[in-house]
Amino acid sequence: MGEKRMTVLGLTGPTGAGKTTALEVLRRMDFQVIDCDALYYRLLREDPALRQALRDAFGEVFLPDGSLDRRGLAARVFGDSRELKRLNAIVYPAMCTAVGQILQKCAQNRRKGVAIDAVNLVESGLGELCAATVAVTAPPELRLGRIMARDGLTEEQARARIAAQKPDGWYRKHCTFLLENRAESKAAFEALMEEFFEGVLEVLSE
Repeated sequence: MGEKRMTVLGLTGPTGAGKTTALEVLRRMDFQVIDCDALYYRLLREDPALRQALRDAFGEVFLPDGSLDRRGLAARVFGDSRELKRLNAIVYPAMCTAVGQILQKCAQNRRKGVAIDAVNLVESGLGELCAATVAVTAPPELRLGRIMARDGLTEEQARARIAAQKPDGWYRKHCTFLLENRAESKAAFEALMEEFFEGVLEVLSE
């Protein structure tokens, strides 16, 4: 029998739906998780080519301590689709390259699988590195309570955050699998996710 290949899954979904719990389940299944938010900020500190590309495009976007001037850059690109497109054209390829390098190391270490955790999984091209992409969603009213409790937001603030994110239909169209979290407890959701991921792995191994 041939050696089993490492499975790469991409995870995405709106805030408050339960993606963090899904990642915990995958870790227990011997998946390494790549947190793309954390990776992005590491690259901003350590990748000279990325830092220079951002300077060339937007001027000095780093503070004296070397960290990214997030507010300054956000004020420039968000609300201006052309500037945001320029930013993404720089960041997304750098992220795909970095994730690809991590995947190579994981394959050499014979990991069972890798889960790529990314908000912009599809838009960035990271989804193309995956055997399958999974979107974890939940009804807005359930997400509302979770977001308010987790982040200390008012109902108005939480509803505004939900309204600013993609609808479930977008994930249904662009992801391989969509799982709606209606579980009454974290334990119930974990049990559901274990069964779900085992089914996904079985489908991918056929």
